[in-house]
Amino acid sequence: MLTKNEIRYYSSLLQKKNRVIENKFIAEGKKLVSEAIESGYNNELVICTNLFKENNKKFLSSGFFDNRRIEVINNHDFEKLCETKTPQGIAGVFLIKEIKDAGEISTPIAAALENISDPGNMGAVLRNCDWFGIKNIIISGGCAEVYSPKVLRASMGSIFHLNIYEAGGFINYLINLQLKKYSIITADLKGENLYKFEKRKKNVIVFCNEANGPTRELIEISDSLINIPRKGKAESLNVASASAVILSELTKQ
Repeated sequence: MLTKNEIRYYSSLLQKKNRVIENKFIAEGKKLVSEAIESGYNNELVICTNLFKENNKKFLSSGFFDNRRIEVINNHDFEKLCETKTPQGIAGVFLIKEIKDAGEISTPIAAALENISDPGNMGAVLRNCDWFGIKNIIISGGCAEVYSPKVLRASMGSIFHLNIYEAGGFINYLINLQLKKYSIITADLKGENLYKFEKRKKNVIVFCNEANGPTRELIEISDSLINIPRKGKAESLNVASASAVILSELTKQ
């Protein structure tokens, strides 16, 4: 049973500043909890409601949660741990993985995200990267926080399959990758036709804030700018949709 102080402590992890201080986050829902555990995230405890326990006995006793601390609490207290209006009744507290060094990247293709501040778009782009097999993702300081509840939900658990490199010095990270023979390819409305573009052997594909586009500094260091040709009258695609189209094309053999 969780004490009032423990409930207060874990509910504080809904705030970014406390996630940063404690180096922990909450994953809410059956899928996210399962994905995080399966992906090797250090699990401090699992919390569920009485109703979830009654309706999911097979799931909780399947061996998946062996040797894990599981606490059952009432609905009122559980809602304090969640952002969603209709929580699923299960959540897990996990340790945030250590931030990686971009010098470790050696795959032929990686992705980078610059100032994607909308959590829904951020999570969707991460999900697209996972779908197309891109494991290494560099994110700038202006991006939505990776472990925020909204990003986690939008990623549908894909975040747990990826290597995230958080870069305060985002441009310098990319320059260092250029020194390792990576080509920096930035999505931009003024770029060349995606379908006529010839990629190199090692590439970093950069997706940016859809309202403002790439920063001047990013454009200056980019080796190429690419664009999805428009056939209708829409002003633009959102970054989640654009990333799916671009990744589909650039991950072809």
